[in-house]
Amino acid sequence: MGSLHDIRRDYAGDPLPGDPMAIDPWRFFAAWVSQAVQAGEPEATAMTLATIGGDLRPSSRIVLLKEYSPRGLVFFSDYDSHKGRDLTANPVAAASFWWPGTMRQVRAVGPVSRLPRPESEAYFAKRPRASQLEAWASRQSEPLRRRADLRDAVGAAQERFKGAQVPCRPSWGGYVIDVDTFEFWQGLPGRLHDRIVCRLTEHGWRNERLQP
Repeated sequence: MGSLHDIRRDYAGDPLPGDPMAIDPWRFFAAWVSQAVQAGEPEATAMTLATIGGDLRPSSRIVLLKEYSPRGLVFFSDYDSHKGRDLTANPVAAASFWWPGTMRQVRAVGPVSRLPRPESEAYFAKRPRASQLEAWASRQSEPLRRRADLRDAVGAAQERFKGAQVPCRPSWGGYVIDVDTFEFWQGLPGRLHDRIVCRLTEHGWRNERLQP
């Protein structure tokens, strides 16, 4: 097998604020997302979502962040998918963002709940029709014997909703991560990276700098 020992990159970012308590986590997160988008980061809103199943085995996958506010981080999925089953068993998740262009990483952790149904339906109505049909055709995370079977299911959905709006499938909707922990990481030269963790307490956010 090949060795990856010699693959490395030095970082050259700007340090985080000197006083950790000067950070408002949600405003800071919003600024970093905006800067990642402006910097042309590919898939700047993509995040690695980590969950834990009922068997206590972890899983992770890339999903797209669709909304953020002090309420939490919002993403959408099929409730019957692998991640959906994990979140039913253990309604907590960790989301990680990595932006190589700006040499930044964010980690967000917290309990997860389903988005109110009217909000899921409103978002679904804005999706491209092809995506709406796919949501009806696919039984996400279930075995697929042939690709042709999926195409047939899409065709059946097209026929079913021909000439009509595609409603939001009952098993499809949004989730919101109610973030109680943020960690902001900035790559710096010599591996002297800068890290600030923000934890939500009953008295508000408490922030501290961590060693690299």
